[in-house]
Amino acid sequence: MINIDDLVFDENGLIPAIIQDYNTKKVLTLAYMNKESLAISIEKKLTCFYSRKRQELWLKGETSGNYQHIVNITKDCDSDALLIEVIKDGPACHKGTDSCFSYPIVENEEEVFNLETLMDLLIDRKANKKEGSYTSYLFEKGLDKILKKIGEESTEVIIAAKAEDKKETIYEIADLTYHVMVLMANANISIDEIKQELKSRHIIDKKIKQEKMTN
Repeated sequence: MINIDDLVFDENGLIPAIIQDYNTKKVLTLAYMNKESLAISIEKKLTCFYSRKRQELWLKGETSGNYQHIVNITKDCDSDALLIEVIKDGPACHKGTDSCFSYPIVENEEEVFNLETLMDLLIDRKANKKEGSYTSYLFEKGLDKILKKIGEESTEVIIAAKAEDKKETIYEIADLTYHVMVLMANANISIDEIKQELKSRHIIDKKIKQEKMTN
């Protein structure tokens, strides 16, 4: 257990806190805490920081609704930095991206890909539409066009799966996944919200929709 009095705060009474997604292990942000904000974080099990710019406490999500629910808090070997693992209710960055660290300076030539980075790209394309971009085209055309594409891609998945063509099924599932994620970005639905819904269902052993229909 962390004893706040054993931590080393700087000359301004602050300690850096690295916020990490508990599920994906992605670094979300770097913020600062003082003793009071850390105590609040531990009590509420929600991240509370100290704003160096505004010189005041701020509970993450109090305005945006994007709360960060604390799972673990770990101090480093010198007791002068914290690693806080959280389950978040929405984007960590005030710009709407999944992480504040979304702007590479040096990158490995082999690009790392995951659904979270794809969602960040979709959110960015929604906010900053690009001429000639298919994604921008979908956002410009709106919900009906996006839903039409999801219907078309769902049919393609069924056809490929029925033909027992694994390669084509993978291709069509990827298309469907992309278009569903465009819908999510359009509706401001995060990947974490889908994960939490699946987690709450115990989806492997229960047919939630069918159970609701028969109750």
